[in-house]
Amino acid sequence: MSQKEEYDLSHLSDKAQHDFDLVQRAVHKSDQQAYAELMDRYRDSIYFMLLKMVNDSDDADDLTIEAFGKAFNRLHQYTPNFAFSTWLFKIATNNCIDFIRKKKKNVLSLDNRYNNDDGDSLMIELKSNTRNPEQEAIREQKIKIMREVVTRLKPRYKQLVEMRYFKEMSYDEISQELDLPLGTVKAQLFRARDFLANILKNTKENI
Repeated sequence: MSQKEEYDLSHLSDKAQHDFDLVQRAVHKSDQQAYAELMDRYRDSIYFMLLKMVNDSDDADDLTIEAFGKAFNRLHQYTPNFAFSTWLFKIATNNCIDFIRKKKKNVLSLDNRYNNDDGDSLMIELKSNTRNPEQEAIREQKIKIMREVVTRLKPRYKQLVEMRYFKEMSYDEISQELDLPLGTVKAQLFRARDFLANILKNTKENI
């Protein structure tokens, strides 16, 4: 019996049933095109929803990629009791609420440490604007550690991370600089973050 036949999909719309097929291809066949299509189908709607919540285009961009990263990492947990889009939007909303709460609690503080599963917030710490000498020394040490971790990435991912987080270039600027489609830049940065998370899980240093 196929995975699809194990579920009653009659309550789902045609669009939702197609999404479920894509999920199955992604989970059981590691079909990269299925991942890409899921992202293409919902990236814009997720982005504009998050933009309304945070009112900042760069934050909305980052949170959109984080939402897909979290969803794809948990894709094997999805069941068609409700539409994939409903499941995805819930992940995106919850992640954004967490982001807003942390921001209100001064997420830019260098004293904060994050034990998130996917490494999405790794570089936020580097943006603190007011630092005493001790904080500056801690910041420099953390940058040094992060740079050492980044060197373990493949060259194209290393370049993207350096441009986005060390040079603080926008997605549009990176796209123009590398002559790559904007969607490609965002997708590859998502992959780079995932690789960074896996590396950091195996390091004893605390970022």
